[in-house]
Amino acid sequence: MSKKCCCGNDKTVQFKELAPTMEKYANTPGSLITILQKAQEIYGYLSIDVINYISDCTGIKPAKIYGVATFYAQFRLQPIGKNLIMLCQGTACHVNGSEQIEESVCEYLDIKDGETTSDGIFTLNNVACLGCCSLAPVMMVRSSEGDETYGNLTKEKVTKILDEIRARE
Repeated sequence: MSKKCCCGNDKTVQFKELAPTMEKYANTPGSLITILQKAQEIYGYLSIDVINYISDCTGIKPAKIYGVATFYAQFRLQPIGKNLIMLCQGTACHVNGSEQIEESVCEYLDIKDGETTSDGIFTLNNVACLGCCSLAPVMMVRSSEGDETYGNLTKEKVTKILDEIRARE
Protein backbone atom coordinates (compact mmCIF):
# COMPACT_ATOMS: atom_id res chain seq x y z
CA MET A 1 0.00 0.00 0.00
CA SER A 2 2.64 2.48 -0.94
CA LYS A 3 0.76 4.25 -3.72
CA LYS A 4 -0.21 7.88 -3.21
CA CYS A 5 -3.87 8.25 -2.30
CA CYS A 6 -6.11 8.89 -5.26
CA CYS A 7 -8.17 11.43 -3.38
CA GLY A 8 -8.61 14.35 -5.70
CA ASN A 9 -9.29 12.41 -8.88
CA ASP A 10 -12.67 12.22 -10.67
CA LYS A 11 -13.74 9.15 -8.69
CA THR A 12 -13.38 11.06 -5.42
CA VAL A 13 -16.60 12.90 -6.24
CA GLN A 14 -18.40 9.60 -6.83
CA PHE A 15 -17.01 8.14 -3.60
CA LYS A 16 -16.86 11.31 -1.51
CA GLU A 17 -18.16 9.55 1.62
CA LEU A 18 -15.26 7.10 1.45
CA ALA A 19 -12.59 9.71 0.57
CA PRO A 20 -11.77 10.65 4.20
CA THR A 21 -11.19 6.97 5.01
CA MET A 22 -8.93 6.66 1.99
CA GLU A 23 -6.98 9.78 3.02
CA LYS A 24 -6.44 8.23 6.45
CA TYR A 25 -5.71 4.60 5.55
CA ALA A 26 -4.72 4.26 1.87
CA ASN A 27 -1.02 4.33 2.66
CA THR A 28 -1.21 2.41 5.94
CA PRO A 29 -0.06 -1.20 5.61
CA GLY A 30 -2.57 -3.73 6.96
CA SER A 31 -5.57 -1.42 6.74
CA LEU A 32 -7.47 -3.07 3.88
CA ILE A 33 -10.06 -4.71 6.13
CA THR A 34 -10.70 -1.40 7.88
CA ILE A 35 -11.20 0.28 4.49
CA LEU A 36 -13.54 -2.48 3.30
CA GLN A 37 -15.57 -2.31 6.50
CA LYS A 38 -16.01 1.44 6.15
CA ALA A 39 -16.91 1.14 2.45
CA GLN A 40 -19.55 -1.48 3.23
CA GLU A 41 -20.89 0.62 6.10
CA ILE A 42 -21.31 3.56 3.71
CA TYR A 43 -22.60 1.80 0.58
CA GLY A 44 -24.20 -1.33 2.06
CA TYR A 45 -22.03 -3.68 0.01
CA LEU A 46 -18.78 -3.75 -1.97
CA SER A 47 -19.52 -3.06 -5.61
CA ILE A 48 -16.91 -3.59 -8.31
CA ASP A 49 -16.67 0.21 -8.63
CA VAL A 50 -15.86 0.53 -4.92
CA ILE A 51 -13.28 -2.25 -5.16
CA ASN A 52 -11.65 -0.53 -8.15
CA TYR A 53 -11.62 2.83 -6.33
CA ILE A 54 -9.95 1.23 -3.32
CA SER A 55 -7.47 -0.40 -5.68
CA ASP A 56 -6.69 2.95 -7.33
CA CYS A 57 -6.13 4.57 -3.95
CA THR A 58 -4.09 1.83 -2.31
CA GLY A 59 -2.24 0.23 -5.20
CA ILE A 60 -3.61 -3.17 -4.17
CA LYS A 61 -4.77 -5.18 -7.17
CA PRO A 62 -8.57 -5.56 -7.44
CA ALA A 63 -8.18 -9.37 -7.46
CA LYS A 64 -6.48 -9.27 -4.06
CA ILE A 65 -9.17 -6.95 -2.65
CA TYR A 66 -11.86 -9.26 -4.05
CA GLY A 67 -10.04 -12.23 -2.49
CA VAL A 68 -10.09 -10.59 0.94
CA ALA A 69 -13.73 -9.54 0.53
CA THR A 70 -14.83 -13.07 -0.41
CA PHE A 71 -12.72 -14.73 2.30
CA TYR A 72 -14.47 -12.95 5.18
CA ALA A 73 -18.17 -13.63 5.70
CA GLN A 74 -18.75 -10.08 6.97
CA PHE A 75 -18.41 -8.62 3.48
CA ARG A 76 -21.17 -8.52 0.86
CA LEU A 77 -20.68 -8.15 -2.88
CA GLN A 78 -24.37 -7.69 -3.67
CA PRO A 79 -26.83 -5.11 -2.37
CA ILE A 80 -29.05 -6.21 0.49
CA GLY A 81 -32.70 -5.55 1.22
CA LYS A 82 -33.98 -2.73 3.38
CA ASN A 83 -34.20 -5.23 6.25
CA LEU A 84 -31.35 -7.65 6.83
CA ILE A 85 -32.56 -10.70 8.73
CA MET A 86 -29.71 -12.29 10.66
CA LEU A 87 -30.95 -15.69 11.79
CA CYS A 88 -28.84 -17.29 14.49
CA GLN A 89 -27.67 -20.84 13.84
CA GLY A 90 -25.55 -21.19 16.99
CA THR A 91 -25.78 -24.25 19.21
CA ALA A 92 -28.50 -22.95 21.55
CA CYS A 93 -30.61 -21.74 18.62
CA HIS A 94 -30.00 -24.95 16.69
CA VAL A 95 -31.19 -27.19 19.52
CA ASN A 96 -34.21 -24.93 20.03
CA GLY A 97 -35.43 -25.12 16.43
CA SER A 98 -33.58 -22.54 14.31
CA GLU A 99 -33.74 -24.89 11.31
CA GLN A 100 -37.55 -24.83 11.44
CA ILE A 101 -37.50 -21.06 11.80
CA GLU A 102 -35.23 -20.83 8.74
CA GLU A 103 -37.60 -23.07 6.77
CA SER A 104 -40.50 -20.85 7.77
CA VAL A 105 -38.70 -17.63 6.78
CA CYS A 106 -37.52 -19.12 3.48
CA GLU A 107 -40.96 -20.43 2.60
CA TYR A 108 -42.76 -17.26 3.65
CA LEU A 109 -40.40 -14.87 1.83
CA ASP A 110 -39.58 -17.25 -1.05
CA ILE A 111 -35.82 -16.78 -0.60
CA LYS A 112 -32.88 -18.82 0.65
CA ASP A 113 -29.96 -17.90 2.89
CA GLY A 114 -28.03 -15.04 1.28
CA GLU A 115 -30.88 -14.01 -1.04
CA THR A 116 -33.01 -10.88 -1.21
CA THR A 117 -36.74 -10.75 -1.86
CA SER A 118 -37.82 -9.55 -5.29
CA ASP A 119 -39.31 -6.39 -3.74
CA GLY A 120 -35.98 -5.58 -2.05
CA ILE A 121 -37.48 -5.49 1.44
CA PHE A 122 -35.72 -8.50 3.03
CA THR A 123 -32.38 -10.26 2.84
CA LEU A 124 -31.79 -13.43 4.85
CA ASN A 125 -28.39 -14.26 6.32
CA ASN A 126 -27.72 -17.17 8.63
CA VAL A 127 -25.13 -16.20 11.24
CA ALA A 128 -23.02 -18.31 13.59
CA CYS A 129 -24.15 -16.65 16.82
CA LEU A 130 -25.91 -13.47 17.92
CA GLY A 131 -24.96 -13.91 21.58
CA CYS A 132 -28.58 -14.04 22.76
CA CYS A 133 -28.61 -17.71 23.74
CA SER A 134 -31.22 -17.28 26.49
CA LEU A 135 -33.68 -16.12 23.78
CA ALA A 136 -33.06 -19.07 21.44
CA PRO A 137 -34.08 -19.35 18.69
CA VAL A 138 -33.36 -15.73 17.86
CA MET A 139 -33.01 -13.38 14.91
CA MET A 140 -31.92 -9.78 14.54
CA VAL A 141 -33.33 -7.50 11.88
CA ARG A 142 -31.12 -4.59 10.79
CA SER A 143 -32.83 -1.67 9.08
CA SER A 144 -32.23 2.04 8.66
CA GLU A 145 -33.98 2.47 12.01
CA GLY A 146 -31.42 0.26 13.80
CA ASP A 147 -31.22 -3.32 14.98
CA GLU A 148 -34.17 -5.15 16.51
CA THR A 149 -33.76 -8.53 18.21
CA TYR A 150 -36.55 -11.10 18.32
CA GLY A 151 -36.34 -14.15 20.55
CA ASN A 152 -38.16 -17.32 21.51
CA LEU A 153 -39.21 -17.60 17.89
CA THR A 154 -41.87 -19.91 16.56
CA LYS A 155 -43.06 -20.31 12.99
CA GLU A 156 -46.16 -18.27 13.80
CA LYS A 157 -44.22 -15.56 15.62
CA VAL A 158 -41.68 -15.11 12.81
CA THR A 159 -44.46 -14.81 10.21
CA LYS A 160 -46.17 -12.14 12.31
CA ILE A 161 -42.90 -10.21 12.74
CA LEU A 162 -42.21 -10.27 9.00
CA ASP A 163 -45.77 -9.10 8.27
CA GLU A 164 -45.34 -6.17 10.68
CA ILE A 165 -42.03 -5.16 9.10
CA ARG A 166 -43.45 -5.40 5.58
CA ALA A 167 -46.45 -3.25 6.62
CA ARG A 168 -44.03 -0.50 7.75
CA GLU A 169 -42.40 -0.47 4.32
